[in-house]
Amino acid sequence: MPNFNNFVATDWRAGRDRIYFFFKDTNTFTNFDLGDHRVPDDYPKEITQYSWPGFHQYAKHLRFGFTTTDLDNRDGSDDFTWLFYYHGETPMVCKYDQDQDKTVAHYRVENSIWAPIFPYFDRIVAGTWWQLGGKQFLFRFLLNDGYYLSFDYLKNRLIHEEITATSMPGLEPFKHRIITAAQNDRTFADSFYYIFLNRGQFLVYNIQQNRLHSGPHGMNDEAWPGLFRD
Repeated sequence: MPNFNNFVATDWRAGRDRIYFFFKDTNTFTNFDLGDHRVPDDYPKEITQYSWPGFHQYAKHLRFGFTTTDLDNRDGSDDFTWLFYYHGETPMVCKYDQDQDKTVAHYRVENSIWAPIFPYFDRIVAGTWWQLGGKQFLFRFLLNDGYYLSFDYLKNRLIHEEITATSMPGLEPFKHRIITAAQNDRTFADSFYYIFLNRGQFLVYNIQQNRLHSGPHGMNDEAWPGLFRD
């Protein structure tokens, strides 16, 4: 069974919506298809130059990742995965083109468009595009110390706040147990943020309503069919 205390989840928006799970202990990954609500039969797979070209050699050091659309499309595409990792002791970010399925570039975080989060990098366990009405490019990063960052990309403004019963309702009792998280961007519906905890549990957080939707739930094959396949 994969190690659910040492993995990273990230969303994917090009084509079929899905969540990728990177299992760092075994250097493997799994594709969870959100439409079919299952993992395809040919997963898990090894992380190689063929499956993640240009990023495979850094996958064991991945910290967190998420997808953006139309944020920085100077490379001719719309959907990019941003994969944040350490190269030695240097915080780095890989810009991965989902439409072309290849790495575009690697940047030092401090020299990238994500520079404001650099001072908190070693505490961040998850990040996501926090899509809200009137706030086109707002991002939220969950930290391992019970705090979170709210980053307004257009205003280049970063807010550092504690997770409380009012700032992120329902999440406070679990704020020191977060391992990783990934968004399910459901069309014409609320976007759910799957927040994975230690002890084999996960939460479902409603982004538009900014509150816990349900959980904790157990990580099992009923909730995530095929994810536990070796």
